[in-house]
Amino acid sequence: MVRKTTSKRYSVALVIVMVIYVAFSSVFDRQLFLSLSFSQGTLQQTWESRRIKQPTQPQETTSATITCDRSHSDYDLCSINGSCILDPKTGTFTLMDPTFATSLVEKIRPYPRKAENWTMPRIKELTLSSGPLGLTRACDITHDSPAIVFSAGGYTGSIYHDFLDGFIPLFITANSVYPDRDFILVVVNSKEWWMPKYIDILGAFSKHKTILLDKENASFTHCFPSVTVGLVSHGPKIIDPTQIPNSKSLPRLILVSRYGNIGRVILNEKEIKEMLEDVGFEVVTFRSSKTTSVREAYKLIKSSHVMVGVHGAALTHLLFLRPGSMLVQVVPLGLGWASKTCYESPAKAMKLEYIEYRVNVEESSLVEKYNRDDLVLKDPIAYRGMDWNVTKMKVYLKEQDVRLDVNRFRKHMNEAYEKAKLFMDLNG
Repeated sequence: MVRKTTSKRYSVALVIVMVIYVAFSSVFDRQLFLSLSFSQGTLQQTWESRRIKQPTQPQETTSATITCDRSHSDYDLCSINGSCILDPKTGTFTLMDPTFATSLVEKIRPYPRKAENWTMPRIKELTLSSGPLGLTRACDITHDSPAIVFSAGGYTGSIYHDFLDGFIPLFITANSVYPDRDFILVVVNSKEWWMPKYIDILGAFSKHKTILLDKENASFTHCFPSVTVGLVSHGPKIIDPTQIPNSKSLPRLILVSRYGNIGRVILNEKEIKEMLEDVGFEVVTFRSSKTTSVREAYKLIKSSHVMVGVHGAALTHLLFLRPGSMLVQVVPLGLGWASKTCYESPAKAMKLEYIEYRVNVEESSLVEKYNRDDLVLKDPIAYRGMDWNVTKMKVYLKEQDVRLDVNRFRKHMNEAYEKAKLFMDLNG
């Protein structure tokens, strides 16, 4: 679900923290970040695209064009909207369209320091052209995804400039040009150390092998369905969501997952997760264990806007939530008093927004073990009485799992979304 984005400008510092965390987190299961691909996290990469044994021409398109936007003071941005072929030897992208009669040639240095005459001459100049098909080489490697081309030259070598002139503009460009599509990175001016150092960050942007143009075998040509050359910059230390078309800004929700035979497991967790995503959340599943790094848990939860979980020890991580963010506690049958004492009261004392979802009899797995007239289900308070012993504790804490009513729970989460969105707009 796409929500209207805030007009607030985000500090580059927040982006850097998140990118570095995503790229270098080694403790958490990387499946937490389902929207990112880390298949590039090894130097022994393989082509995701199809190697063509017999030379073939790319599929024709009737709307193929070459365009360049040179109106900005910091950068130029050129593109070929149509099948094109890259000749690594010459650094030329050629439009492959027999219906395109006009001969065009555009030159571009793909680095967002356009006005700096002492920097730009060191950036490799690339060419975009159209020409007769008979003058171009055949495709040796055909890719199904478009390409984004940029330079790792200039001031690269200072981590400040590596992000300021590289990864932050790449983030803006990727979300502006290909917000819902996979793409291939093509890089010029890369130094020997650059790829090993940033391979995980590059893998967060694209699942495909990065093409290092200066190191590429010049005997192989590459074909793409389209290409964008250059990076968009919003200025130093700025990412402005209002300048990103169709920008998606989602509150992050941490879904605390219980698993195994420990009790209070959400039996339909997958269905709940899908519902939460449909409501509008970016859902990250968090499974705490004895080996979970407190430092990494802190980073993850502090970056979120909502934490949701069934009553249990893992909700202690609410201590890492920012004041004003939200805790949603799912309260199983018979545990109302414990939920209030352990988590509701501390959450409110910490100035967190608090929402409680009380499981009814039909949502508790105890309904499969006890008669509906049994005090265990009918009146948990009377069953517990004044004698809260290990046996009674086991019934509600260990024997009970929950299967949440998706539609009923959705109503609570719609309310949570509105509050979380407001918090995100104000605090990031």
